Amino acid sequence: MCATCGCGNHTAGVSASGRSGALDFTHERGDSGGDDHHHGAGGDPRATETVILERKVLAANDHIAGHNRKWLDRYGILALNLTSSPGAGKTSLLERTIRDLGGYPIAVIEGDQETALDAERIRAAGARAVQVNTGAGCHLDARMTRSALEALDPEPGAMVFIENVGNLVCPALFDLGEKGKVVIVSVTEGADKPLKYPHMFAAAELVLVNKIDLLPFVDFDSAMFAASARSVGGGLDILPISATTGEGLDRWYDWLLGQRPAPA
Repeated sequence: MCATCGCGNHTAGVSASGRSGALDFTHERGDSGGDDHHHGAGGDPRATETVILERKVLAANDHIAGHNRKWLDRYGILALNLTSSPGAGKTSLLERTIRDLGGYPIAVIEGDQETALDAERIRAAGARAVQVNTGAGCHLDARMTRSALEALDPEPGAMVFIENVGNLVCPALFDLGEKGKVVIVSVTEGADKPLKYPHMFAAAELVLVNKIDLLPFVDFDSAMFAASARSVGGGLDILPISATTGEGLDRWYDWLLGQRPAPA
């Protein structure tokens, strides 16, 4: 059991390899905790065990994430971790981005608990993709990302989008080796998300407010949302967009291309 978020530890089993394959991760009592119990003096020993296990999980993850980051930097690959609630429009945004930036090499790591539906959509849009299925897990971690990068084999100078499992909690805690996190929210979710999920917004480099074409039909206070996001995350860039109509996407593309490493 992963003490950090409540999902299981992950033991990888590759069900299909290669650029069109899927990586399946089952959940077992694993490497980070096992039966290595540590009891503190007095109080509830389970509380001490939880803290120790959480530190182990995050330390092991951060070690692998560091290797991922060095590998990505070595080949000039921009990797961004896209997070959101389910249904905010991550995959639709990626489909549009792939089509609009057709002159740039783009590859995608798709994270979902089950199915390869999103990876199939990404390939149909024209980019290479590998699906990572987490089973009961609610987030990707650095080891899953490393396996996915090995299967995907992005070319030097590529952009790699990591579409995380739909969740605004646990992905904030797990470094994958990416350059930065991009949070995508939909106007249909309401303006209070930054206050409810402050750690995710604090960890983000950019917030995309999607589905602004629906603003006339929903109760979404843009000013309140921006103020709340900045109150928990500092000087965030916040860009209103519509993946459906294309409104605001030029600013997203300018931001994205500005993140690419300078040629060596």
